[in-house]
Amino acid sequence: MSLNPAGWRPEMVVSDNAAPPTFTGNKALMLEEALIFEIGDTHTTGVDFGSAPAAASRLAGLERTQPIGLPGLSEPEAVRHYTRLSRQNYAIDLGFFPLGSCTMKHNPRLNERLARLPGFADVHPLQPRETVQGALAVINELAVWLITLTGMHGIAMAPKAGAHGELCGILCIKSALAARGEGQRKVILVPESAHGTNPATAAFAGFAVEDIPATPEGRVDLAALKARLGPDVAGVMITNPNTCGLFERDMKAISDAVHAAGGYVYCDGANFNAIVGRVRPGDLGIDAMHINLHKTFSTPHGGGGPGSGPVVLSEALSPYGPLPFTERHADGRFTLVEEETVGDRHPHSFGRMSAFHGQMGMFTRALAYILSHGADGLRQVAEDAVLNANYVLRSLEDVLDAPFAVSGPCMHEALFSDDGMAEGFTTLDIAKGLIDEGFHPMTVYFPLVVHGAMLVEPTETESKAALDQFIGALRSVAARAKAGDPALKGAPHFAPRARLDETLAARRPVLVWKEPALPKAAE
Repeated sequence: MSLNPAGWRPEMVVSDNAAPPTFTGNKALMLEEALIFEIGDTHTTGVDFGSAPAAASRLAGLERTQPIGLPGLSEPEAVRHYTRLSRQNYAIDLGFFPLGSCTMKHNPRLNERLARLPGFADVHPLQPRETVQGALAVINELAVWLITLTGMHGIAMAPKAGAHGELCGILCIKSALAARGEGQRKVILVPESAHGTNPATAAFAGFAVEDIPATPEGRVDLAALKARLGPDVAGVMITNPNTCGLFERDMKAISDAVHAAGGYVYCDGANFNAIVGRVRPGDLGIDAMHINLHKTFSTPHGGGGPGSGPVVLSEALSPYGPLPFTERHADGRFTLVEEETVGDRHPHSFGRMSAFHGQMGMFTRALAYILSHGADGLRQVAEDAVLNANYVLRSLEDVLDAPFAVSGPCMHEALFSDDGMAEGFTTLDIAKGLIDEGFHPMTVYFPLVVHGAMLVEPTETESKAALDQFIGALRSVAARAKAGDPALKGAPHFAPRARLDETLAARRPVLVWKEPALPKAAE
């Protein structure tokens, strides 16, 4: 049997229903794994500890009065438990992640090796500045690259993630308006095609949020935007390329209109991977934009961190950016400007975004990525990412509804809907069917402007062979959904866990394990 995906035939797959269930619950090398509480004994531990010497408590009455209830495991049990769980995870090192707007791409091992050098991995934020000149030089050089690539004036390196960067930009806008004596501007306009964190960020910063509709082709309705501008509008938060996978062709006109009305333009830079090296947001009139280093510049992504979201700022907003920032002196030495008031150099800063100056490991990885690609390589990143997305779009538009395919080429991601599926079949069924095919599902039900949305972002990482395999799998699942295959409603069949009742799981999650009561002894 050929291992080439092109040689695959449906009859090669044997249903798991053809064999009886195993005693262990294992499926060959896919090992079933119980909860750690069910494996371990809460009354013992795998390590022997001597009795603690008597000592006066310093916990002021806060001592634990009941057993903590954590499982005690031997070393082999602990190692096996977490290794088995890791084999049930999907990862970028295993296969293609089609998550739209998330830019899940390969993290080059060169980046990892450099970030683990002792001078970077062991650096401490409270070290004397003369001992961390190399680290400050990395932060400064990365900042220069980001400013150059975006065509902006200044940058804040401290924000720790995309949404944190959004907040930074909006606080800069808020400070600039206050300095102008225009605190009455309390409205932020957010297009329907923007990322979901945008309105949340604006609301968190104390602004009222109003939607701007999209045109039938999936872009911002420029006329509607202009009609809403007024003395109460602080600015607009726009995602470009947007979450429909389209470039906002009217971006410069949008910026000009907002500026003429006295507002500022915030751009969500999560999709910068599609335009890096080709388009400078500063040339389009952007005043602030965050850059997800874990997306465009390949630093690790997911699991709650570590994120990094530097924010580039226009000349109008740079004076209001947060502290700290690096400064290079004529003799080549670097300092970190951290004081809240810095004479006449940075007197209008709104303060700090975090205790220190960012994520050193992420800065090192991102700069390694940039330097290994060079300016021409970064441009090719954008070109290949867009090429791959359009290949996916045109390869699937005959079997999946592509609502904006008639608008022309897409940018970084291809957008589909569940229109045309058999009665009762939805995007969720297609996503679950992909799990059986060995793929993590694409982003589903977002953006909200498309019913049953399926958002696929291949990035520049994936080869044509990898994309062909994914396209073939998605075509197969889509055909089953159109034909009303009842087995698809039960997918996934081959995953360690069957389909959940997601509504019930969201409304009534079981977050605490309770030890089952022992059965009563027979009388």
